[in-house]
Amino acid sequence: MQNKKNQSAVGQMIQRCHKWRQKRKQYMELARQTSDEIERERLLQAAEHYGRIVNAEQGKIDSSRDTKEKAAAEKAIAEAEANGTNENTDEEETSFPDFITNLN
Repeated sequence: MQNKKNQSAVGQMIQRCHKWRQKRKQYMELARQTSDEIERERLLQAAEHYGRIVNAEQGKIDSSRDTKEKAAAEKAIAEAEANGTNENTDEEETSFPDFITNLN
């Protein structure tokens, strides 16, 4: 029973993490499209905030899983990110500071 509760809690954390990753991606895209420097900085800071949230939540997820679940989840996350981030090129990311682009 406890294991089933733990799996459910981890599943909810994964869903939240995915939602926050999507939100971060949305802010990064908006920052790339805006021409106002102040608005761009605000959007980049919001994206950085979501990146920190994702990292903290991912740490909780990792600490509550066993090694087999970790391996499967890391593979799924890598595949999802590969499918979703292939649109970006290195040229687009060079205009952003390192502390924003290296959040993963």
